[in-house]
Amino acid sequence: MSFTIEERGRPNTQDYRVFFKNSDGKYISPFHDVPIYANEAENIFHAIVEVPRWTNAKMEIATKDPLNPLKQDVKKGTLRYVPNVFPHKGYIWNYGAIPQTWEDPNHKDSDTGCCGDNDPIDICDIGNQVCSQGEIINVKVLGTLALIDEGETDWKVIVINTEDPEAGDFNNIDDVKRLKPGYLEATVDWFRRYKVPDGKPENEFAFNGDFKDRDFAIQTVKSTHEFWKALISNKSNAGELNCMNTSVSDSPFCCSAADAEAVVKSAGAFGPEEPIPSSVNKWFYYEN
Repeated sequence: MSFTIEERGRPNTQDYRVFFKNSDGKYISPFHDVPIYANEAENIFHAIVEVPRWTNAKMEIATKDPLNPLKQDVKKGTLRYVPNVFPHKGYIWNYGAIPQTWEDPNHKDSDTGCCGDNDPIDICDIGNQVCSQGEIINVKVLGTLALIDEGETDWKVIVINTEDPEAGDFNNIDDVKRLKPGYLEATVDWFRRYKVPDGKPENEFAFNGDFKDRDFAIQTVKSTHEFWKALISNKSNAGELNCMNTSVSDSPFCCSAADAEAVVKSAGAFGPEEPIPSSVNKWFYYEN
C-alpha cells in the first residue's frame, strides 16, 4: 500500500497544506482513510509523520478541515513553532499519529482519570532515519507515556519504523532503555517542559512519568481505534471534527472522489516558501 502527498499553498505560511493520495492517485484523508494496520496479525501499524525529527514547525493533521490535510498550528494569529528547550533541538523523534484512532474527549480514561484530547493518538518514532513531512511509515509499538496536557489524556506511543536497520532489536520499552540509554528520560523531559517558554506550567504525567510496556500500549492504540469507529459511523458526537472520507463505505461521511478533488483544488496553488523566522533557533534554558 503506497501513498503520496500533494502540497498546496506556500510553506511556512498559514495557507500551506499537505494533502494525501492513495496508490490510485485519489485524494484521501490521512485521519480516516489510511488503514490503522499495515499488518494486523503482527500488530504493525501505519503512522503519519507530521513533524520530522530536529524540526520545529508544529505541523498536524487538521482534524476540523475537510480531508484533514497537514497544516501548521496557529496560536494568537501566528504560526506555531515548538521552542528549543536546552539541550533539545526541535522534536527529538519523528513525531506523528496513528490513523483511524481517536482519543474521545467524552471518555474518562480509567488509568489517567482524564478524558481524551480529541485527536488521533500520537507517536514518537525513535528510529535512526529522519523522515519526511507527510511520510507514512510502518511501525512497531514499543510502549507508551501518558502525558496529562492541560487536564487531558494525551498518549505518546513510542514506536520504531520497521524499515530501521535496528528494528529487529526493539520489541518492548525495556529494549529502548537498554539500547538507547537516556532517550526515554529525554522524552519525559521534552514533554514536561516544551510549553514552559510560552509561559505555561510544566506538564504532568500519569504513572509518575513511567512508560507502560508494549502490550499496554497496543491495547491503548486498539481502544482508540474503537472510539474512532464510533466517530466515523456517527455513533459518537463529532463536534467540530471533520469526518469526510473516501473509503469507509458504511460511514455517513463518505464522499465521492470528485468531492474530495474539489476540496483540494479549492486550496491555493503550491508556491515558494517563506523563510522560517530566525527566532525559531533560540534556545531556552531552565534549571532541572
